[in-house]
Amino acid sequence: MSEQADNNYRDHRDDYNRGLLDFIDHSPTPFHCVEQMVTRLEAKGFQRLHEADRWQLAAEQCYYVTRNDSSLIAFRCGSGDVCQQGIRMVGAHTDSPCLKVKPQPEINKKGYFQLGVEVYGGALLNPWFDRDLSLAGRVGYLDGEGALHHATINFVKALAVIPSLAIHLDRSANKERSINAQNHLPPLVALAAKSGGDDFRALLLQQLSAEHPEAGAQQILDYELCFYDTQAAAVVGLRDEFIAAARLDNLLSCYVGMTALLEVEGQGFNLLVCNDHEEVGSLSACGAQGPFLKSVLQRLCGSAEQSSRALSRSLLVSADNAHGVHPNFADKHDEQHGPLLNGGPVIKSNANQRYATNSRTSSLFRRICEQQQVPLQAFVVRSDMACGSTIGPITAGEIGVDTVDVGVPTFAMHSIRELAGAADPLYFHQALRCFYTEA
Repeated sequence: MSEQADNNYRDHRDDYNRGLLDFIDHSPTPFHCVEQMVTRLEAKGFQRLHEADRWQLAAEQCYYVTRNDSSLIAFRCGSGDVCQQGIRMVGAHTDSPCLKVKPQPEINKKGYFQLGVEVYGGALLNPWFDRDLSLAGRVGYLDGEGALHHATINFVKALAVIPSLAIHLDRSANKERSINAQNHLPPLVALAAKSGGDDFRALLLQQLSAEHPEAGAQQILDYELCFYDTQAAAVVGLRDEFIAAARLDNLLSCYVGMTALLEVEGQGFNLLVCNDHEEVGSLSACGAQGPFLKSVLQRLCGSAEQSSRALSRSLLVSADNAHGVHPNFADKHDEQHGPLLNGGPVIKSNANQRYATNSRTSSLFRRICEQQQVPLQAFVVRSDMACGSTIGPITAGEIGVDTVDVGVPTFAMHSIRELAGAADPLYFHQALRCFYTEA
């Protein structure tokens, strides 16, 4: 590659990463992630569908549908016979491990106001301490006429912190610190009100009225809210080699899949599915183990039989982050399978079907990467360690589609702040764009 070509590629990479990091910063919850995706899809001509309506799909048109405001499926209808062409699908998930506010969260203790939380997913808890935290999510409310509505809110400002216990009071903290999720995680929000109690729902009503004054909200009925780190996503490294952000797992894949779909042109059938609840097993109405994707595919194809025929010619890329080999903990990896940050996307395999990759699907993805000159890596967990999983095996088992598990290598997965290579998102985008058009 010439110096000019290299500079042009770096400019393209930097532009792409700016879009990615902005997307992450504005997606503190799955609800906000779906809102962001809807805005981008509609700007490119995608038409909204509602599950309760009769669908009249047209060839070479683009559509999207949401469920629970936290899962989304977007697709392009081709001009040919879907049963003969099949569908090229990319799957990701909108949720990340976090701390969710309990239904009756108010804690007044020793003169401080705290909120009770429960841990969502397999969160790495230590990094949550001493961070500037804000709060976001969805609330259900009544307006002045007693009608029920729902809206997203985001406090944005830092309003909470979980202070660590000083080393002087826990001399063994650096060797054997343990965290009790019930006792040690309630974030500190304020000094306790002198009147005797803080009403969390009253605080939410104030915030909702400030963000959505047109709503005329009168009463908060319930909510799904989570804390998040207010530190903005950033490019880091001496030579800008890395990107650091919350929720890289798996907003990075949502963004890459979406941007690849938005660039697709042609006569084929292409689909992106971004499910909620992957981090807690995917068994929900809007999770990968639920009926959302199967229902959409049957309506896209025309019937259950048509869907089965189309799926026999289809392929799914399950897009979810992979574990990069950590230089300080290299012994946690198989010596022959240590993906490097900025080394390109990673094909993930597991003999016990924790990943859905097989030789047919991996060969096809390898061919795509060779065509695009995208570097490709492989990951297999150590034989003496348990292996994580993705929506890949779940989706393959639910709808019977050939699947390959692929993702960008990452450090500190499930931490409040994760790290990935600055070159890898664009590499993955190039591969998925080709997958949609040429696979």
